[in-house]
Amino acid sequence: MKILAISDRKPKQSIKELVNEHNVEIIITLGDLTYFDLIELKDINKIPKIGVYGNHDSGKYFEELGILNLHLNIFDYNGLKFGGFQGSVRYKENPYAIMYTQEEALELLKDFPHVDVFCAHSPPYGINDDPNDLAHTGLIALRKYIEEKRPSYFLHGHTYPQENEITQKYLETTIIYVFGEKIIEIF
Repeated sequence: MKILAISDRKPKQSIKELVNEHNVEIIITLGDLTYFDLIELKDINKIPKIGVYGNHDSGKYFEELGILNLHLNIFDYNGLKFGGFQGSVRYKENPYAIMYTQEEALELLKDFPHVDVFCAHSPPYGINDDPNDLAHTGLIALRKYIEEKRPSYFLHGHTYPQENEITQKYLETTIIYVFGEKIIEIF
């Protein structure tokens, strides 16, 4: 299955061109994008569009663009289960930002079932994060989820790891970091 994943920055190329050029079967947005970054999705209706909001998102544009909100939801597609979690660790007080304390995230994810592909804005704690920078510290709940539920894939954005330091595997889970657009082939 070919996925077009988008996170943290508008794609350099037209989304429609990327979909056609790479025979994309599903589009996944991973947050910190604007309505205008993704406006082309309004006219793409033949393949599923799923995603999670990031900590800098308004949390109000998915419906208009036809994106299924994956936050704490499951989407079945072609025999695979996709699930997700929005936002990041709470690093400042802002009632409009999509952020959670470590404890809030643990509580929200404690009973979330196994999925094949987990989509999040934030990385798991200790994986592609920066524990010395509160804003870019991963979520403990996401790491615990991987350790307990063992999804095949975990997609995320939010941070800026050095290319030579990007974790690509944790236990049995393939970790995929996305900045901008990335074509991903799974299974």
